[in-house]
Amino acid sequence: MASVRNFTQFGRKIVAIGRNFSEHARELGNAVPTAPFFFLKPTSSYVCSPGKIEIPRGCTVHHEVELGVVVGKTGRNIRQEDAWNHVAGYALGLDLTARNLQDEAKKKGLPWSTAKGFDTFTPIGAFIPGSSIADPHNVRLWVEVGGQMRQNGLTNAMIFQIPQLIEHISGIMTLEEGDLVLTGTPKGVGPIEPGEHVVAGLEYEGQELSRIEFDAVERN
Repeated sequence: MASVRNFTQFGRKIVAIGRNFSEHARELGNAVPTAPFFFLKPTSSYVCSPGKIEIPRGCTVHHEVELGVVVGKTGRNIRQEDAWNHVAGYALGLDLTARNLQDEAKKKGLPWSTAKGFDTFTPIGAFIPGSSIADPHNVRLWVEVGGQMRQNGLTNAMIFQIPQLIEHISGIMTLEEGDLVLTGTPKGVGPIEPGEHVVAGLEYEGQELSRIEFDAVERN
């Protein structure tokens, strides 16, 4: 378990679930999915709190606050009923998106790797042991930018819950110890500008289990 606490240092991939909250899908004009889908982010995009978020020139960068699931046991073709045996714990994360680049890619039918993969585009909090969150589908996630609340939602609004996500992903690729699964974002995504201060939190049963803070700067 000690090594899993350092998942950002040895985990091999970040698997990010798209449009797993229906209101978020609708706010961007997307159809609500009928099956899970995901994209990959490089682990080089991790930045730990407190830190700096780099905003590339010419990019409209949006915040997406998410519950991350830290894989604690390697597995392939994992059944939903066995999924919890592969979960070590959780982490609060932000999936940053260069929205203008993503919109271009979507129009051309191209992958989202550029829009999602810049350095510092996965701000991340400390490892939270699984025992601290008995029901990860009852977690409150929020983010403030410049002191204004932007996102504030509960994970009970997920379309596809964590066991189904683990079954789906592991039926395609092996989930390895230290991997992170980002489970989707509630509504309220919006832009971050250089000079702004970003704060996000994760609460369970009225207790704040994680808070992360970042200053947005222009990428050199």
